[in-house]
Amino acid sequence: MWSADEIAELCYLHYRTRLPKQGKPDPDREWTSLAAVVKVESSTQREVLASPGNLQVTKEVVAMGTGTKCIGQNKMRKTGDILNDSHAEIVAKRSFQRYLLHQMWLAASHQQCSIFIPGTETGKWKLKPNTIFVFFSSHTPCGDASIIPISEPENQLSKPVTGDDAAGQSERRSNHDHLGPEDKRKSEKTASNHIIKRMKTDDDGYFSVIPEDLTVQQVSVKREDDTNPKSCECSADMQTANKETGLGRPKVVDVYRTGAKCVPGELGDARIPGLGYHCVGLLRVKPGRGDRTCSMSCSDKLARWNVLGCQGALLMHFLQYPVYLSAIVVGKCPYSQEAMRRAIVERCQHISFLPDGFVPQEVKLLQSDLRFEHSRQAIQEVQTNSKTKLVPCSAAISWSAVPEQPLDVTSDGFRQGTTKKRIGSHQSRSKICKVELFHTFQKLVTSISQEDLPDTLRLQYG
Repeated sequence: MWSADEIAELCYLHYRTRLPKQGKPDPDREWTSLAAVVKVESSTQREVLASPGNLQVTKEVVAMGTGTKCIGQNKMRKTGDILNDSHAEIVAKRSFQRYLLHQMWLAASHQQCSIFIPGTETGKWKLKPNTIFVFFSSHTPCGDASIIPISEPENQLSKPVTGDDAAGQSERRSNHDHLGPEDKRKSEKTASNHIIKRMKTDDDGYFSVIPEDLTVQQVSVKREDDTNPKSCECSADMQTANKETGLGRPKVVDVYRTGAKCVPGELGDARIPGLGYHCVGLLRVKPGRGDRTCSMSCSDKLARWNVLGCQGALLMHFLQYPVYLSAIVVGKCPYSQEAMRRAIVERCQHISFLPDGFVPQEVKLLQSDLRFEHSRQAIQEVQTNSKTKLVPCSAAISWSAVPEQPLDVTSDGFRQGTTKKRIGSHQSRSKICKVELFHTFQKLVTSISQEDLPDTLRLQYG
């Protein structure tokens, strides 16, 4: 059928050949992240019957996005003409929505090349049964999925784990680099108190205490604004891995940090240096430089899409069932299957009382061995001896498999090159911002006769 490496290779080829130089990082000093949606079509039933045991699939990139930035809450606009979140995963998903809107127009125009076929209700459509969508990301999604155990061979336990050991991920942070002065003092105080709470290992190494008789350890966390302590969970990965005792077998010595902050007013991270720094399973917002963002982490958004689909509320008017992702493939980078499953599947799998057609999915989670050429880790390795500081690329690229203006390059939420004077003009808007996607939806509705519209839209436009 298809493999994780085939999906990654197809996306990297598309990035190299179909995306322009504009918006890509300067490899001497910049890096970026990549995400895409790949359509996978299997042979029709007739072809399968004619050639059993030789099931062929066709793979096509239908949406792609790059980017690492997110605007702060003070830059958000009620007019919907700015991209709030330009992380690659979100740019790719919004580009995918643009593709789906175009495919719905093809279906409503009775063109056979659409991915949609008529449903059982008037004005409703459904995905062809031989079509699935695979989501690709060059890196682990920021937020909960990025809280990954760091393992080292036992004979290297005495080596300190530095931020560089977590090479490659924009959301990773050292113990202190995103704490304010007061929080740093608290963390240092906690660290000094934590020394007596360490456990000796078989080879005279030390690691933070995590009781081994529990799969999930409840860690009490008390914050200044709480009257009662709250609790959070430590990953089972981080505990069970510490049971390994064979020579050279990995032991968990730390966790990769995520820069995504816990949602204000909810449970926070313990920030205990080492394994107990983060609490897992929490909702988080993306970090901002000074100005806090209102954008949820990519882990949280992927978890939401795994329940609600990727089509969005507008297109759902036309669909009998949501459009779900069948698989998520992550490129070569720090990765944990347990963390991915916890963040994207398990947190929402018990949700009930959903509208008809909505069901939490068992999305397939895979990792490729192929690394993105412009990832932070790849650029760092090439620039080993360079004194130039590596920075994330400020631009984001959006690409959709649509005939008109498939490409979009943005910076700070607007089309690249937009001056302050032009902000708010039609020319400043990305094709995947809220207002542009809404206009595309409006054109779709007006192109369909009243009797062919779904009931929900006839009430509004009739």
